[in-house]
Amino acid sequence: MENMTEQNVMEQTESYGDSQIQVLEGLEAVRKRPGMYIGSTSLRGLHHLVYEIVDNSIDEALAGECDAIVITLHEDDSVSVRDDGRGIPAGMNEKLGKPTLEVVYSVLHAGGKFGGGGYKIAGGLHGVGASVVNALSEWVEVENHRDGHSYSMRFERGAVARPFACLGETEEHGLYVRFKPDPTIFEETVFDYETILTRMREQSFLNAGVRVILCDERPGKEKREELCYEGGICSFVEYLNEIKGVTPLHPDVIYMKGEKNGSIAEIAMQYNDSYAETLFSFANNMTTIEGGTHETGFKNALTRVLNDYARKTGALKGDDKNLSGEDVREGLCAIISVKLEDAQFESQTKAKLGNSEMRTLVDAVVSAKLAEFLEENPAAGKIIIEKALSASRAREAARKARELTRRKSALEGSTLPGKLADCQERRVELTEVYLVEGDSAGGSAKDARDSRYQAILSLRGKVLNVEKSRIDKVYNNQSLIPIIQALGCGIGSEFDMAKLRYGKVIIMADADVDGAHIGILLLTFFFRHMKPLIEQGHVYMAKPPLYKIRKGKAEHYAFSDAERDQIIADLGGNIEAERYKGLGEMDPEQLWETTMDPERRTLLRVEIGDALAADEIFSRLMGDEVEPRKRFIEENARFVENLDV
Repeated sequence: MENMTEQNVMEQTESYGDSQIQVLEGLEAVRKRPGMYIGSTSLRGLHHLVYEIVDNSIDEALAGECDAIVITLHEDDSVSVRDDGRGIPAGMNEKLGKPTLEVVYSVLHAGGKFGGGGYKIAGGLHGVGASVVNALSEWVEVENHRDGHSYSMRFERGAVARPFACLGETEEHGLYVRFKPDPTIFEETVFDYETILTRMREQSFLNAGVRVILCDERPGKEKREELCYEGGICSFVEYLNEIKGVTPLHPDVIYMKGEKNGSIAEIAMQYNDSYAETLFSFANNMTTIEGGTHETGFKNALTRVLNDYARKTGALKGDDKNLSGEDVREGLCAIISVKLEDAQFESQTKAKLGNSEMRTLVDAVVSAKLAEFLEENPAAGKIIIEKALSASRAREAARKARELTRRKSALEGSTLPGKLADCQERRVELTEVYLVEGDSAGGSAKDARDSRYQAILSLRGKVLNVEKSRIDKVYNNQSLIPIIQALGCGIGSEFDMAKLRYGKVIIMADADVDGAHIGILLLTFFFRHMKPLIEQGHVYMAKPPLYKIRKGKAEHYAFSDAERDQIIADLGGNIEAERYKGLGEMDPEQLWETTMDPERRTLLRVEIGDALAADEIFSRLMGDEVEPRKRFIEENARFVENLDV
């Protein structure tokens, strides 16, 4: 960053006056800063538009006024949502002198969720959902069926394009909204069926008995799925265990429910034979990916109840250490769903719940109901405690292995692994470390790098599949220990982002099946043991070329078969196309030019778009069960490019 001179500062100060204060009126603020309202303008933000409209229909279902919701993906890249709820009040808003329908779709913080008894519980508590969708759409068509009449209205980029009008009498009731996202706002405007299906399945589980129908009418993509789960979140737990290919340790899902002052807390949980914890929490049907008070209440009560039960039954005696939270959650699959009138979230994207009363409610429900279950089901209780004790022993073994690793490092005179070629820069935000498999590729990378800010860690031995392994195995794996030491931020409960030594962690593997396998093994490790690294955007995948194409002395690189064919077609005859077998085949200049030079390389940042979907994918691909992996391969084989077996 360049230093600012005194003159620069004076010029900036003088230019910051009344004329620079902007007042953004109406929906102009949303179009100016869309990320503030939907998180981003990427595919994640695009799909958020659908969820905002569907959430309004779900709110109708929560109010007991809606039985079915139909979502349709249309050929023109628009999407429609139809419900059979009450519709929007069809009169005029006295305060603004506009039809209520227009107010809902064009005024921020307008809706029936701010008191007045329209909704006891609602997901869209900020009241900006419909208006934000309108602001960020090329056009929105609304048909409103209310009190025996039909009404319609059209908006274009937030402005009224066809005024509110009554179409006549009808026996229908409910709302139909169709919109097309604005391509000048979003990076991409093509909806993904599977992404929406995952979210809609969540909503169906969380609202027992509500039917959600998803239709794709786009040519060549025609699909239809009807979702309805009478078992609610118990069915959710059963579904998660099934897709993860794990075996439940006790036959029944433990279901707990409690109410206080209009708030409701539901918890469903079941232990399985895996080592991973699967815990998803929701507040008013919103995924709270950062947890919150309801998760805290659950975890505290779970740990306390199981420790009390273990001591009562003699599984823990005298001076035995209590089971930790990690111990009692190993192999646990749990869903926490709370519904409350005045939900307090940290942002419009509702990542974390802040209501303190929900911690108390969930804690009380779990404390009473789980203790009751254990008393009435001693066989299941014994299995659960044995699972936690086994996890505790593994955790203790991991602690000893960790301390042994640290002592060895101290004896060697450094806490950094010997295979690490470190960089000179110490400002974390400017540094990056490449994780490279094998000495050959590692040697090329060391010679190719810019040592001022690029570090190279050569991995040795087989990378452990942590999906099938306990934490003690992690600390004994010769490929993972150097990664833990090099990054410096610890893993699991000891993870501390403040101690991270590199701003970018880049997985650089060969562009073949073996390289892809190494990449997924490393991603599984980060996802299970250093998840904040991914969540905060520190993990990347390098994209090395597949081909080097020569014509005379000129060299070109292709990153796909299609790109290779296009280059050959453009260059004409006398072409040599060489398929790279691995990174080690490239000399340092080629590796720098294609894969490591920030000016020319392609880095793919790893993101968790949907926590549930990501958890499912890792369990399917890396778990013990063969059948879920086989199904995944069969369903997705047609999408594979550049397969090199």
